[in-house]
Amino acid sequence: MIDEFLAGDLTEVEAAVRAAAAAEIMPRYRQLAAHEIVEKSGPHDLVTTADRLAEEHLTASLTRLLPGSVVVGEEAVHADPKVYDALGGDAPVWVVDPVDGTRQFVRGEPGFCTLVALAHRGELLASWTYAAALDEMAIAVRGRGATLDGKPIHSGSPAPGAVLRVAMSHPDYTTEAQKRALLGLRTEGIDARPCGSAGLEYLAVARGDQDAVAFNWEYAWDHAAGLLLVTEAGGAQATLSGAPFRITGGNALPFTAARDEATVERVLQALRGEA
Repeated sequence: MIDEFLAGDLTEVEAAVRAAAAAEIMPRYRQLAAHEIVEKSGPHDLVTTADRLAEEHLTASLTRLLPGSVVVGEEAVHADPKVYDALGGDAPVWVVDPVDGTRQFVRGEPGFCTLVALAHRGELLASWTYAAALDEMAIAVRGRGATLDGKPIHSGSPAPGAVLRVAMSHPDYTTEAQKRALLGLRTEGIDARPCGSAGLEYLAVARGDQDAVAFNWEYAWDHAAGLLLVTEAGGAQATLSGAPFRITGGNALPFTAARDEATVERVLQALRGEA
């Protein structure tokens, strides 16, 4: 079933992502009322009406496109953490972040996107990264490469000896061990800055505009789409232990995704305090 779906016309998935954004997200862009914004676990963890309704829209449309599939969405998991267990099950899973970069969305900034990935038994198969306010759509299909607005993209490699441009998690929102690791990026040869929307940071790596990302959290909805996008664009990724990142969890954190294997190793060395 899943092989037949991937061999078919995937433009209906792109259309579904665009439709959810057009119906539920963009009408609220720069139009949110105060009661449509809620703190989940604190002021840095926001959810809006757009997040909830867009996820409901995508859940209905995506499961209709692939009968028997299920959705692991950020808001559904917040309501019922057991939903996350589907990532390790036998059914095809749509991994959904309806508004990645909610803080930017709330502030009326364009740096947010909708993330959708298709996975099966923990393996990433396809992904869609849609920056609605910028009208950019990046798509990756396992073994077929990555595109941005229909044109192939390639991560390339940093120039020899160049200072690495790295977007990283904020060190203060982490464990002490992870904080020490992330602060290792503040070293000679690396220009590290706080990350914005994870999906757009991955896109910047995939198109060669940024050298790497380093994150200390592993929620699949933030990373699934971007990790496939980077790897299909020619990049690489690894966790602190050197093992590949697993969307089912249990990773050694922090982890990185970068334009090439050599850059992954440079970032890991810095995270381990070896730089």
